[in-house]
Amino acid sequence: MSVDATAIARVLGIEPRFRDLRGGAVQFLPQQIGIFGQGTTALAGYALTPYRITSASMASGRYGFGSPIHLAALQLFPVTGDGVGTIPVWVYPTADAGGAAASVGSITPSGTAAAVATYRVRIAGILSAPFTTAVGDTVALLCGKIFAAVSAILEMPSVAANLTTSVSLTAKWKGASGNDITVEVLDNAGEVPATGLTFTIVQPVAGAGDPDLSASLALLGSRWITLVINCQGMNTIALNDLSDVGEGRWGQLVRRPFVAFTGSRVAVVATATTVTDARPTDRVNCQLVSPGSVHLSLQIAAAQVREIAKVANNNPPTDYGSRLVRGLVPGPDGSQWDYVQRDQAVKAGSSTVENKNGLVNISDVVTMYKPVGETPPAYRYVVDIIKVMTIIYNLDLEFANPSWDGAPLIPDGQPTTNPNARKPSGAKAAVCKILDSLGLEAIISDPKTAKENTFAAISSQNPKRLDVSTTVQLSGNTNIISVDLYFGYFFGTPTLVG
Repeated sequence: MSVDATAIARVLGIEPRFRDLRGGAVQFLPQQIGIFGQGTTALAGYALTPYRITSASMASGRYGFGSPIHLAALQLFPVTGDGVGTIPVWVYPTADAGGAAASVGSITPSGTAAAVATYRVRIAGILSAPFTTAVGDTVALLCGKIFAAVSAILEMPSVAANLTTSVSLTAKWKGASGNDITVEVLDNAGEVPATGLTFTIVQPVAGAGDPDLSASLALLGSRWITLVINCQGMNTIALNDLSDVGEGRWGQLVRRPFVAFTGSRVAVVATATTVTDARPTDRVNCQLVSPGSVHLSLQIAAAQVREIAKVANNNPPTDYGSRLVRGLVPGPDGSQWDYVQRDQAVKAGSSTVENKNGLVNISDVVTMYKPVGETPPAYRYVVDIIKVMTIIYNLDLEFANPSWDGAPLIPDGQPTTNPNARKPSGAKAAVCKILDSLGLEAIISDPKTAKENTFAAISSQNPKRLDVSTTVQLSGNTNIISVDLYFGYFFGTPTLVG
């Protein structure tokens, strides 16, 4: 009402108000990504408060080059420009744990170079600057070249130190997750490696003491972070924290659930699924894999979340199969899982990938949820959780607003002149509009039956309570296509005699 009801003097009042005329059109839940990880130890003292980034450079400036946060951001905002775009990315930083230790590895050259050749060091999939051997290069000279090559690339996850007889490589953060770093020395493709040289690599070890995620998780508040990147790897304590908080966010008074993604590069299926198989009621955590990869688990998770987020944001009922994951170096062919192994992995609560033409492609994306006797598991597929989130989001948009909150509540059939009054039939109609739109978007199947199973009534115990219920059937996805092909032979056309 533009003019107060108690006004007496003659006046014309016109108050423009926006009215949504889309007729119940469903709105897709805007995806938001949360990175839970550490900055570099060298930048200890960075603020432990949520911070939105829109580029990898923002992450490096605040949390340090080569930190877990920066490495995840490099996957979400790749230099190729095909990143998450305008999807919000929030950092929830954690500090090094007290008494934690950084992982340390090394490269030790031996022998004397007998030819000119070019090499690069690759650490967690990140290439150093090239270094070239010269005839007669000694170990000391080679150590200097390796040190310079590694130090030239800021996003390297390890700090190099020239020890004259070797080059040490210390993770830029403290914690067991640094033991996941892989170090390689690669010769130049197509070039004959220098004879007389050997590079002995000790992979990073002795990292210990990952930080506690609980304080960072407590900062989620009312922000709906839908996709979480866990930078700690398959750390059971971290998975428990994520699961506990994630379960709470499914609560009817919170209504802000999320899926937490952790990477794995373990090649043996039975080993890769040890943790996931032991968590049959965990509908929050999801393991994303790249068997035999040289990348950190956090890079594997972030690269795949980049693709998952784009689909979930723009077409939520669509699954993520065959999505190309650029920026990940696949493991060797012998480490890849065949169909039987992928099926085994999914049944044990792990996601899968397929390498096609030397590139990583997403296959199944599943949580660890698989309770005994629940067939199919309700919260197995991440795409189905995204569908449920979308339904929650649209019901929230409808009922968590002033038009319903505190409105007069009267029985169906009672006449009223009060435009603010609401009836159970109005609530049912609002839900049914949403169901129709969900059906049109292929988020649910058979909206007609869903509408028939939608009910609304004033509570018999509380006149200020409106009870509404509806039952929906989520749409499926073409994860399996089975085609029966029959064939025979053509024997010619019989000749008729007559």
